Parts: sequence; structure tokens; C-alpha cells
Amino acid sequence: MSSRVLTAVAWPYANGPRHIGHVSGFGVPSDVFSRYQRMIGNDVLMVSGTDEHGTPISVQAEREGMTTRELADKYNRVIVDDLAGLGLSYDLFTRTTTLNHYAVVQELFLGLWKNGYVVPRTTMGAVSPSTGRTLPDRYIEGTCPICGYDGARGDQCDNCGNQLDPADLINPRSRINGETPKFVETEHFFLDLPALAGSLGTWLGQRTDWRPNVLKFSQNLLADLRPRAITRDLDWGVPVPLDGWRDQPMKRLYVWFDAVIGYLSASVEWARRTGDPDAWQQWWVDPEALSYYFMGKDNIVFHSVIWPGILLGHNGEGDHGGTVGPLGQLRLPDEVVSSEYLTMSGAKFSTSRNKVIYVGDFLRDFGPDALRYFIAVAGPETTDSDFTWDEFVRRTNFELANEWGNLVNRSVSMAHKNNGAVPTPGTLTDLDQTLLATARGSFDVVGELLGRNRLKAAMSEAMRVAGAANKYLSDAEPWKLKDDPERRDTVLHTALQVVSDVNTLMTPFLPHAAQKVHEALGGGGVWAAQPEVREVSEEGGPDYPVLMGEYAAQQARWASTPLEPGRPLHKPTPLFPKLDEKLGETGPDWAPIGS
Repeated sequence: MSSRVLTAVAWPYANGPRHIGHVSGFGVPSDVFSRYQRMIGNDVLMVSGTDEHGTPISVQAEREGMTTRELADKYNRVIVDDLAGLGLSYDLFTRTTTLNHYAVVQELFLGLWKNGYVVPRTTMGAVSPSTGRTLPDRYIEGTCPICGYDGARGDQCDNCGNQLDPADLINPRSRINGETPKFVETEHFFLDLPALAGSLGTWLGQRTDWRPNVLKFSQNLLADLRPRAITRDLDWGVPVPLDGWRDQPMKRLYVWFDAVIGYLSASVEWARRTGDPDAWQQWWVDPEALSYYFMGKDNIVFHSVIWPGILLGHNGEGDHGGTVGPLGQLRLPDEVVSSEYLTMSGAKFSTSRNKVIYVGDFLRDFGPDALRYFIAVAGPETTDSDFTWDEFVRRTNFELANEWGNLVNRSVSMAHKNNGAVPTPGTLTDLDQTLLATARGSFDVVGELLGRNRLKAAMSEAMRVAGAANKYLSDAEPWKLKDDPERRDTVLHTALQVVSDVNTLMTPFLPHAAQKVHEALGGGGVWAAQPEVREVSEEGGPDYPVLMGEYAAQQARWASTPLEPGRPLHKPTPLFPKLDEKLGETGPDWAPIGS
């Protein structure tokens, strides 16, 4: 029986192109998971979009001499194209500046307001003395008053994990220009997190299968929850849907509040665009559905505490009750899948410090699957990991090209030369049967690991089978069996069957290469479906690009499919061309080592 699975992927911020550190956290892991879930027959809804509100967008727009909307449009399109090139199989990748998103955010706000979990408070807001612009919490840094960490942000300290207010910081400074902010009195709405703490604690206590780093971090936050502002003095964002507020030009819902609601609004938009406006409820209201949220570790608090708190408040399930909000009884996350940081030669990726490798540059020179493979086997799954060009070259040449690519090439080439088609096998020996059993047994092993988002171990198991097949060919030596064509054909059929099986195992990781292997083995049609960039419109709003796809029609299924003898083979071309080893010493000209 199939299940409905929501894959909720963190929203990349649209103030510039994304780098490979970003997609190592939210992009590739979520796509590998979603592709696997589709292959086992589950009904997946994978959604996200560009996050386009907040001060950073306005600041970058000024730097580039354009309006905030023009900047959001520019980088929305760049990011859409990059994620399409990487092969991320979104059912809908949209944006937060749609009328649909505004409407869903306002409905969530009203549900919280009516249940008493949104309250007005007078507070001290940070303002830039030189520009008069409100500074968002994350654009203020200083020393944490609790642990003394000097790089604490205005909303939380990444060192001790405690929630902060900008005015709490010792020696606060603006990350934009280094000046000391001025604090002025202003009225805002706050999410009353203390009134949700008991319900959050009960819910988190039931999350026994989460990654330990996520669960421990989240539970530690509960002891010091404070009301958190969800509006700001800005002119760029979702209007507050209350009389006396909605028409104020400098009062908007804060970006962190509207961005997490994007998972729901994107699902609503997807349903409308696919012709069944109520279909989103099958993933959000049905108690049998499952939901997985993917992001980097700096986003844990928003997905394991704040977003569940918003949902509990809307549902009337906070500590002082309430009624179910206008969108129905919404489901909370089943798992928060957080990755650590991908660094570059020991330094966190940073555009401001010129420590950056942009996705678009990488795809242009090396293609998508080499990056997807590196993230799967060497990415920051549970600990920070370091990207180096030397390691990238080594893994591409010795693992992708020599181990997997060479297995495909030698198996298909020999069968194509001798038979022109998949050969008919004779009597299987113990050697043949052992290899075939190894490949068949790996489906359960790799599948169980992918179901738990253990990408490294899953890919390692698939590569182990590829290694066993290479050893089998070396031991069986089919090139020496010209005088025994029946045995030669049996060996080649066995090798091709295992190539087909390993290709299936690797399809969630390497979908572009998997399509090529499928075709080399004589297959036709779409094996691993890819996302499409589509231009869409919204009544009353501008046209914009989205990612969608026809994934249900793809042929890839999570099972060993027997290769029928006689299927014509195509002469293969190298799956993964080897890289010049000098690249490991110098890096490419657009990201040189030592710059």
C-alpha cells in the first residue's frame, strides 16, 4: 500500500545565486529521498521556492541599482535554472511573492490571532542610524550575554542555541555596515511561544527517531522560549491582515514567519495548478500522510520549534486550547532532516569572503551528477565536511569513472561487440548466482538506508555491488572465452543484469547518468524523469518561472528487473569523463585554490 509523503525543502534566499554549500543541505538530500520514495510507489509532493522578503533583499537591490521586485525576479530565475540543471525533482518550486502565498500566510496569522497565540507588544526595534531602515535580527551581531560567544545573532546564539533579542547583545553591530544600531520603541505582533511550550514539549518528546543533533538542540530550546516578533517595520513583505494594520506602509509580517508557511502555500498552489484545488489536503490534513523537512543546521529552530508552534496554535492545540483554524487540522512534521555545513578548505562558504563555488558555474563545467555524487558520499550528512578540488577529482576519477563508469562501459561494450544485443545465458555457476544474489539483496539494504536518509551508507552499498561486479568480470575473463560462447554469453548476461540492478540503486543519486545507462542497455522512454521550467501566471500578478515535472510516468522502480535476451544494445560513451588531475592542485579559473 502506497503512502503520501510530503518533502518540504528549505527555501533558498533570492538575494543572489546559490552555492554548492546551500544545495548540499537542502537540495540533493531531499531529491535523493523523493526519487527513492517515488520508485517504491509512494505518492510524493516535493515543494519549495525562493524566499523573497526581508531587508537583505532590499539591501542587495540597492547595491545592484534596482527595485526589490526586480532583484527578486532576477535571482528567482537564476535559482530556478540552477536547481533544474541539478535535476531536483520538485512537484512545485515557486516563490513567496505570489498572491497565493500572501493569502495562505494571512489565513495562518488569523488562525493564530483568533486562538490568542499572536499578541501585540511594544518593543525596542533596531534601526540603522545612517539609513533609518529597520535592521532584521539576523543582520545584527554581537556578544552573547549568556555564553560570551562573539558571533551571536540578534535572534539566537549559534554557539549555545539560546533565543535572543537584538537589544540583549553586548556591543551590537550591523552586519551591513558595522555601525552600532539605534533602538527605538515600536509596536509589533509576537508569536506567544511560551503559551505553546507545553504542547511543543509533548510533541518533541514523541520524536524518538530524529537525528540526535536535531532532537537535542530542539529540546534544549524549550526551557527558554520567549514571545517572538512576527512583524517588522518594513515596506517589503506580507501585509498584516487586521484593521489598523493592513494599510500601514511600514508594517509587514516578518520574513521568517512567512517563509516557513511557504511549504503549505506551495502545496496549495500546486493543487490549483494541477486542476484539483483541494488535493493539498491529502498531504496536510490526512493523518496517514508523512512529512519530511530538509534544511541546513542553521534552520533547525524554525522547523522543529517555531513552525510546529505555528501549526499547533492554528490547530487550537496550544497550552490554552482554541478552535481549529481556517485551513483545517494541519499535520506537524514527522521528521526534520538537518544537514551540517559544507566548508571549503576548512572555511564556511561565504560570498562576502569570496569563499564560494556557485552551482551554475559547477554545472557548466562538471555537470550535475558529479556534484550530486560528491554531496552523497562526502557531504555534511551528520558532521561538517570539507569540499576540496583534490577530493572532488579523486572521487570523480577513481570512484565514478573507474569503478562505476568502467563497469558499464566494459560490460555493454563486450556484449555489443560479441552479440549486438543482450546475450542469452546458459547454465549459471555458483560464481554467477552469488553475484546476482548480492545485487538483488542490496535493494533491501540500500532502500532501508534511503528511507532513513543515510545517503553515505546507501551509496557506499551500491558502489560495493559495482565493485563486486568488476571483480566478477576480472575473475570470469569473458574476453578469453571465444571458444566457449555459451559461457561467455552467460558471464556477459550476468554482468549486464547487475549493471541494470546497480543503475536502479543509483538512480536516486545519479538520475542523469541512470537515464544514459538505461538507454545503453537498450531501454527506451524516460527512466528517471527530470524537472521542467515552466512559465506560469497568476491573476493580478506578473508571470514567473516554476519547476514542475511528470514524475509518475517514469519507468524507474525499486526492484531488480530481468534483462530480456535479444534486447538491442547501444555502444556506450563514457559516463564520467576523467578530470585533469591538475584541477585538484589549482581549482578552476572561476574558483582558484588560494584565492
